[in-house]
Amino acid sequence: MDDMLAAVLYAKWDPKPEYKPTPKDIEGKLTYLGGLVWRYPELRVERRPIPKIKEDEVLIKVKACGICGSDIHMYESDKDGYILYPGLTAFPCVLGHEFSGEIVKVGEKAYNQWGEKFEVGTPVTAEEMVWCGYCRHCRDGYPNHCINLQEIGFSRDGAFAEYIAVPARVVWEITEIVERYGEKKGYEAGALVEPTSVAYNGIFERGGGFRPGAYVVVFGAGPIGLAGIALSKAAGAAKVIAVEIAEARQKLAKEMGADVVIDPTKIDSVSGKILEVTHGEGADMYVEAAGAFPKTWPAIEETIWNGEKVNAKVVAIGRAVTHVPLQFEVLQVRRAQVFGAQGHSGHGIFPSVINLMASGKIDMTKIVTHRFKLEDAAEALKFASKQKSNIGKVLIKP
Repeated sequence: MDDMLAAVLYAKWDPKPEYKPTPKDIEGKLTYLGGLVWRYPELRVERRPIPKIKEDEVLIKVKACGICGSDIHMYESDKDGYILYPGLTAFPCVLGHEFSGEIVKVGEKAYNQWGEKFEVGTPVTAEEMVWCGYCRHCRDGYPNHCINLQEIGFSRDGAFAEYIAVPARVVWEITEIVERYGEKKGYEAGALVEPTSVAYNGIFERGGGFRPGAYVVVFGAGPIGLAGIALSKAAGAAKVIAVEIAEARQKLAKEMGADVVIDPTKIDSVSGKILEVTHGEGADMYVEAAGAFPKTWPAIEETIWNGEKVNAKVVAIGRAVTHVPLQFEVLQVRRAQVFGAQGHSGHGIFPSVINLMASGKIDMTKIVTHRFKLEDAAEALKFASKQKSNIGKVLIKP
């Protein structure tokens, strides 16, 4: 068989008047400003040639791929037909970047982290961010900020497909996860390594983590927030407080280990409730995984100011193009810090998350609420778009 089934997003290149090309934009093909350019998105499930691999790549037979909020935002459009996703995009493109699968073909120079050639039959997952390895940011150890970054499922073909070609340098073995959970559940866990690694990067790499016994507040109980809850509990947080408005995700937050779940719509003050359950101290770390800064930042700032703790950390993982007022006096007097977090690559993040899953310290498969066949990918995205906060993780399984 030379072809495969794949879910491909098509869109029309039709820049808005305010669009100003970046130096790396390619007319009619690629832009770093997706929401200003791409119009009338359409997802088609079609047959395509199986990818040809380069000498440093592996071909992976996809076993499971999660639907991310980014996938939904590329599929959705505003009243004028422009996609909602603002970033790096190149269409047509096979969507999907949270995936796992089995290696079926290995390039001549496709080596694993130990300098050995990958083997056919190895269960793997992969980073979504394809960093170049030679630009200044990569050389300085910041692959998440690669100048020549390409992204699986955004600017190069992704894993809403039967097969995907991936550079070996971003591929990680998940044999121990599959052995622990069995093949079906193991590959589902493998598809959750990527979003879990996003939370890990924010909390531990960018934010520097916290001491065991700390209080942690997580705003937003979507997949990233749920991962943040699980990771915080595994790292020894004495109390994890989740702030979430959707009832379905409140239940998932408890399932993942949240000690307290706050519904902002049912109380007068989120800050007051956090202070109440932390005995007036406030938290050691606040994780913003909601991307709702105009609502979450005032609550965080108020809690830091009125709490007894100093040296609190705020980690911004949620994404939103919004501006919020910030009172520097609060940060200065309370010795607080704010950290911006992007991506999941480098710093031992993927292997650490894989080890946590394989050891049973975290079980992210609990957040999977729906599964669709690859041929139903369009219906799956439509469902995820409509349901959003009423669901956990939706998987597409070829």
